[in-house]
Amino acid sequence: MKSIKLIVSISIILLYSNEMVSQKTEVNALLLSGTIVGGYVDNGIYLNFTGPGVKIQKGSSDLMIGVLPSLRFKEDNGTTKNALVTPSLGIGITYTYKSMAIQIPFYYNSKTAIADGRWNIGIGLGLKLNQLITSKK
Repeated sequence: MKSIKLIVSISIILLYSNEMVSQKTEVNALLLSGTIVGGYVDNGIYLNFTGPGVKIQKGSSDLMIGVLPSLRFKEDNGTTKNALVTPSLGIGITYTYKSMAIQIPFYYNSKTAIADGRWNIGIGLGLKLNQLITSKK
């Protein structure tokens, strides 16, 4: 019983003494993070915010393949119309260098009564936000 108390006491002392001499850590906080891109696809424009994906980083460059939650802006000319702004989910490749981004997105248009469903490719330019707004504490 005395040996267990001694082991527990020594363990507590070692835990707290290690805490007292540990290195100080620096915290970097991001006010905003991610990439915002605007571009052209299928006779309309889009605004997206890069979502989850696979990213390769090297220096100031990033290459990401992932999903693109988006707002698409397109006016329909038919008798039945969609809203001017519609939410959409695309996939694509985004390359960023420092704070600039270029993107090649792919969006799917669903089948309608007069047209088959098909994938549309686009092009866009944007900004990498966490490169623009950083703070250190």
